[in-house]
Amino acid sequence: MTGRGDDRGMSVRVKKKRGVKASSRRWLERQLNDPYVRRAKTDGYRSRAAYKLIEIDDRYKLLKPGQAVVDLGAAPGGWSQVAVERTGSTADAVGVVGIDYLAVEPVAGATILEMDFLDDEAPQKLLDTLGRQPQIVLSDMAAPTTGHRRTDHLRTMHLCEVAADFAIRTLRPGGHFLSKTFQGGTENDLLTLLKQNFAAVHHVKPPASRGGSVELFILAKGFKGRGPGTADAEMSDADEHDDDEAGPLG
Repeated sequence: MTGRGDDRGMSVRVKKKRGVKASSRRWLERQLNDPYVRRAKTDGYRSRAAYKLIEIDDRYKLLKPGQAVVDLGAAPGGWSQVAVERTGSTADAVGVVGIDYLAVEPVAGATILEMDFLDDEAPQKLLDTLGRQPQIVLSDMAAPTTGHRRTDHLRTMHLCEVAADFAIRTLRPGGHFLSKTFQGGTENDLLTLLKQNFAAVHHVKPPASRGGSVELFILAKGFKGRGPGTADAEMSDADEHDDDEAGPLG
Protein backbone atom coordinates (compact mmCIF):
# COMPACT_ATOMS: atom_id res chain seq x y z
CA MET A 1 0.00 0.00 0.00
CA THR A 2 1.15 3.49 -0.75
CA GLY A 3 1.55 6.60 1.31
CA ARG A 4 2.67 4.84 4.46
CA GLY A 5 5.34 7.29 5.48
CA ASP A 6 6.96 7.29 8.92
CA ASP A 7 4.42 7.78 11.70
CA ARG A 8 6.89 7.79 14.56
CA GLY A 9 6.98 10.81 16.82
CA MET A 10 3.72 12.23 15.50
CA SER A 11 1.49 11.77 18.55
CA VAL A 12 -1.05 14.59 18.95
CA ARG A 13 -2.73 15.56 22.23
CA VAL A 14 -5.99 17.50 22.35
CA LYS A 15 -6.26 20.06 25.15
CA LYS A 16 -9.14 19.84 27.57
CA LYS A 17 -11.84 22.43 26.93
CA ARG A 18 -14.81 23.42 29.03
CA GLY A 19 -18.01 21.88 27.70
CA VAL A 20 -16.25 19.23 25.59
CA LYS A 21 -16.87 15.67 26.74
CA ALA A 22 -13.86 13.52 27.57
CA SER A 23 -15.15 10.84 25.16
CA SER A 24 -15.25 13.38 22.33
CA ARG A 25 -11.71 14.51 23.12
CA ARG A 26 -10.47 10.90 23.16
CA TRP A 27 -12.17 10.24 19.79
CA LEU A 28 -10.53 13.31 18.26
CA GLU A 29 -7.10 12.30 19.61
CA ARG A 30 -7.55 8.81 18.18
CA GLN A 31 -8.45 10.24 14.77
CA LEU A 32 -5.54 12.66 14.74
CA ASN A 33 -3.07 9.93 15.72
CA ASP A 34 -4.47 7.19 13.49
CA PRO A 35 -1.94 6.39 10.72
CA TYR A 36 -4.73 5.06 8.48
CA VAL A 37 -6.55 8.40 8.71
CA ARG A 38 -3.39 10.22 7.64
CA ARG A 39 -2.74 7.74 4.85
CA ALA A 40 -6.30 8.11 3.57
CA LYS A 41 -5.77 11.84 3.20
CA THR A 42 -2.46 11.30 1.42
CA ASP A 43 -3.80 8.61 -0.91
CA GLY A 44 -7.06 10.41 -1.68
CA TYR A 45 -9.46 7.93 -0.07
CA ARG A 46 -12.69 9.11 1.54
CA SER A 47 -12.03 7.28 4.82
CA ARG A 48 -9.67 4.89 6.59
CA ALA A 49 -12.20 2.12 5.86
CA ALA A 50 -10.78 1.90 2.32
CA TYR A 51 -7.73 0.12 3.75
CA LYS A 52 -9.88 -2.62 5.28
CA LEU A 53 -11.05 -3.61 1.81
CA ILE A 54 -7.56 -3.15 0.36
CA GLU A 55 -6.04 -5.47 2.97
CA ILE A 56 -8.76 -8.10 2.58
CA ASP A 57 -8.50 -7.99 -1.20
CA ASP A 58 -4.70 -8.16 -1.12
CA ARG A 59 -5.02 -11.40 0.86
CA TYR A 60 -8.00 -13.06 -0.81
CA LYS A 61 -7.81 -11.66 -4.38
CA LEU A 62 -11.53 -10.86 -4.73
CA LEU A 63 -11.57 -7.87 -7.09
CA LYS A 64 -10.48 -8.37 -10.69
CA PRO A 65 -10.61 -6.22 -13.85
CA GLY A 66 -13.98 -6.14 -15.57
CA GLN A 67 -16.01 -7.42 -12.63
CA ALA A 68 -19.43 -6.08 -11.66
CA VAL A 69 -19.58 -4.95 -8.01
CA VAL A 70 -22.38 -3.86 -5.68
CA ASP A 71 -21.37 -1.76 -2.64
CA LEU A 72 -24.02 -1.73 0.09
CA GLY A 73 -23.72 1.07 2.64
CA ALA A 74 -21.36 2.96 0.36
CA ALA A 75 -20.99 6.25 2.29
CA PRO A 76 -18.62 8.02 2.30
CA GLY A 77 -17.37 6.16 -0.77
CA GLY A 78 -14.03 4.63 0.19
CA TRP A 79 -14.94 1.05 -0.71
CA SER A 80 -16.39 2.18 -4.04
CA GLN A 81 -13.12 3.99 -4.76
CA VAL A 82 -11.12 0.81 -4.15
CA ALA A 83 -13.56 -1.29 -6.21
CA VAL A 84 -13.28 1.15 -9.12
CA GLU A 85 -9.49 1.08 -9.00
CA ARG A 86 -9.25 -2.69 -8.91
CA THR A 87 -11.95 -3.53 -11.47
CA GLY A 88 -11.15 -0.73 -13.92
CA SER A 89 -14.72 0.59 -13.84
CA THR A 90 -15.13 3.80 -15.86
CA ALA A 91 -17.81 6.40 -16.51
CA ASP A 92 -18.34 4.89 -19.98
CA ALA A 93 -18.56 1.31 -18.67
CA VAL A 94 -19.67 1.46 -15.04
CA GLY A 95 -19.06 -1.78 -13.16
CA VAL A 96 -19.43 -0.48 -9.59
CA VAL A 97 -22.82 0.52 -8.19
CA GLY A 98 -23.23 1.61 -4.58
CA ILE A 99 -26.17 2.53 -2.39
CA ASP A 100 -26.62 4.50 0.83
CA TYR A 101 -29.40 6.55 2.39
CA LEU A 102 -26.74 9.18 3.13
CA ALA A 103 -25.61 11.52 0.37
CA VAL A 104 -22.28 10.48 -1.16
CA GLU A 105 -20.04 12.76 -3.17
CA PRO A 106 -19.65 11.39 -6.73
CA VAL A 107 -17.05 8.64 -7.15
CA ALA A 108 -15.44 8.65 -10.60
CA GLY A 109 -16.19 5.36 -12.33
CA ALA A 110 -19.04 4.40 -9.99
CA THR A 111 -22.76 5.09 -9.72
CA ILE A 112 -24.04 5.72 -6.19
CA LEU A 113 -27.76 5.51 -5.47
CA GLU A 114 -29.06 7.71 -2.65
CA MET A 115 -31.70 5.45 -1.13
CA ASP A 116 -32.18 3.01 1.73
CA PHE A 117 -31.16 -0.53 0.80
CA LEU A 118 -34.01 -1.78 3.02
CA ASP A 119 -36.58 -0.13 0.71
CA ASP A 120 -38.48 -2.76 -1.25
CA GLU A 121 -37.48 -1.35 -4.62
CA ALA A 122 -33.77 -0.90 -3.79
CA PRO A 123 -32.45 -4.38 -4.79
CA GLN A 124 -34.01 -4.24 -8.25
CA LYS A 125 -32.85 -0.64 -8.71
CA LEU A 126 -29.30 -1.77 -8.01
CA LEU A 127 -29.51 -4.56 -10.57
CA ASP A 128 -31.12 -2.33 -13.18
CA THR A 129 -28.38 0.28 -12.71
CA LEU A 130 -25.61 -2.31 -12.87
CA GLY A 131 -27.17 -3.95 -15.92
CA ARG A 132 -25.90 -7.44 -15.12
CA GLN A 133 -25.43 -9.89 -12.28
CA PRO A 134 -22.71 -8.86 -9.83
CA GLN A 135 -19.63 -10.97 -9.23
CA ILE A 136 -18.94 -9.25 -5.92
CA VAL A 137 -21.36 -8.01 -3.26
CA LEU A 138 -19.73 -5.82 -0.60
CA SER A 139 -21.47 -4.59 2.54
CA ASP A 140 -19.98 -2.19 5.05
CA MET A 141 -23.45 -1.44 6.43
CA ALA A 142 -23.81 -0.86 10.16
CA ALA A 143 -26.87 0.35 12.05
CA PRO A 144 -26.61 3.71 13.85
CA THR A 145 -25.60 2.98 17.43
CA THR A 146 -28.07 3.38 20.27
CA GLY A 147 -25.61 2.87 23.12
CA HIS A 148 -27.25 -0.43 24.01
CA ARG A 149 -24.77 -3.07 22.90
CA ARG A 150 -27.25 -5.93 22.42
CA THR A 151 -29.63 -3.74 20.41
CA ASP A 152 -26.80 -2.45 18.23
CA HIS A 153 -25.62 -6.01 17.65
CA LEU A 154 -29.06 -7.24 16.57
CA ARG A 155 -29.61 -4.31 14.21
CA THR A 156 -26.26 -4.71 12.48
CA MET A 157 -26.71 -8.49 12.25
CA HIS A 158 -30.04 -7.88 10.52
CA LEU A 159 -28.26 -5.76 7.91
CA CYS A 160 -25.70 -8.52 7.40
CA GLU A 161 -28.48 -11.08 6.90
CA VAL A 162 -30.32 -8.87 4.40
CA ALA A 163 -27.06 -8.30 2.49
CA ALA A 164 -26.37 -12.05 2.42
CA ASP A 165 -29.86 -12.75 1.09
CA PHE A 166 -29.32 -10.19 -1.67
CA ALA A 167 -25.98 -11.76 -2.57
CA ILE A 168 -27.43 -15.27 -2.79
CA ARG A 169 -30.30 -14.05 -4.99
CA THR A 170 -28.16 -12.02 -7.38
CA LEU A 171 -24.53 -13.22 -7.57
CA ARG A 172 -23.11 -14.98 -10.59
CA PRO A 173 -21.76 -18.49 -9.90
CA GLY A 174 -18.23 -18.22 -8.52
CA GLY A 175 -18.94 -14.78 -7.03
CA HIS A 176 -18.02 -13.56 -3.55
CA PHE A 177 -19.77 -11.85 -0.63
CA LEU A 178 -18.01 -9.68 1.99
CA SER A 179 -19.88 -8.09 4.89
CA LYS A 180 -19.26 -6.31 8.16
CA THR A 181 -20.35 -8.19 11.26
CA PHE A 182 -19.23 -8.33 14.92
CA GLN A 183 -16.91 -10.69 16.79
CA GLY A 184 -18.98 -13.54 18.18
CA GLY A 185 -21.98 -12.14 16.39
CA THR A 186 -22.47 -14.15 13.24
CA GLU A 187 -25.56 -16.18 14.01
CA ASN A 188 -25.63 -19.92 13.33
CA ASP A 189 -28.49 -19.65 10.84
CA LEU A 190 -26.55 -17.15 8.74
CA LEU A 191 -23.38 -19.23 8.84
CA THR A 192 -25.34 -22.31 7.79
CA LEU A 193 -26.91 -20.42 4.91
CA LEU A 194 -23.55 -19.15 3.68
CA LYS A 195 -21.88 -22.55 3.98
CA GLN A 196 -24.69 -24.10 1.95
CA ASN A 197 -24.33 -21.56 -0.84
CA PHE A 198 -20.59 -20.84 -0.99
CA ALA A 199 -17.48 -22.97 -1.36
CA ALA A 200 -15.70 -21.40 1.62
CA VAL A 201 -16.62 -19.09 4.50
CA HIS A 202 -14.10 -17.11 6.57
CA HIS A 203 -14.07 -14.60 9.41
CA VAL A 204 -11.50 -11.87 8.71
CA LYS A 205 -10.17 -9.02 10.84
CA PRO A 206 -7.87 -6.88 8.66
CA PRO A 207 -5.06 -4.87 10.29
CA ALA A 208 -6.93 -1.62 9.50
CA SER A 209 -9.71 -2.64 11.92
CA ARG A 210 -8.84 -1.07 15.25
CA GLY A 211 -7.54 -3.57 17.78
CA GLY A 212 -10.13 -2.72 20.42
CA SER A 213 -13.05 -2.84 17.99
CA VAL A 214 -15.53 -5.74 17.89
CA GLU A 215 -15.79 -5.20 14.13
CA LEU A 216 -15.20 -8.27 12.02
CA PHE A 217 -15.87 -9.21 8.40
CA ILE A 218 -17.44 -12.37 7.07
CA LEU A 219 -16.20 -13.49 3.66
CA ALA A 220 -18.07 -16.08 1.62
CA LYS A 221 -16.16 -17.21 -1.50
CA GLY A 222 -17.21 -19.15 -4.56
CA PHE A 223 -20.99 -18.86 -4.89
CA LYS A 224 -22.34 -22.26 -5.94
CA GLY A 225 -25.25 -20.96 -7.99
CA ARG A 226 -29.02 -21.11 -7.65
CA GLY A 227 -29.92 -24.30 -9.49
CA PRO A 228 -28.77 -27.50 -11.24
CA GLY A 229 -25.84 -27.01 -13.54
CA THR A 230 -24.85 -23.63 -12.08
CA ALA A 231 -22.66 -24.79 -9.22
CA ASP A 232 -19.35 -24.18 -10.98
CA ALA A 233 -17.63 -22.02 -8.40
CA GLU A 234 -14.76 -21.17 -10.77
CA MET A 235 -12.34 -21.40 -7.85
CA SER A 236 -8.61 -21.37 -8.49
CA ASP A 237 -5.78 -22.62 -6.33
CA ALA A 238 -5.10 -18.98 -5.46
CA ASP A 239 -8.48 -18.84 -3.70
CA GLU A 240 -7.35 -21.22 -0.97
CA HIS A 241 -5.88 -19.19 1.90
CA ASP A 242 -5.57 -19.58 5.61
CA ASP A 243 -7.86 -17.35 7.64
CA ASP A 244 -6.77 -14.27 9.54
CA GLU A 245 -6.63 -14.27 13.32
CA ALA A 246 -10.27 -15.31 13.79
CA GLY A 247 -9.60 -18.69 12.18
CA PRO A 248 -11.54 -20.76 9.65
CA LEU A 249 -15.18 -21.63 9.92
CA GLY A 250 -16.37 -25.18 9.74
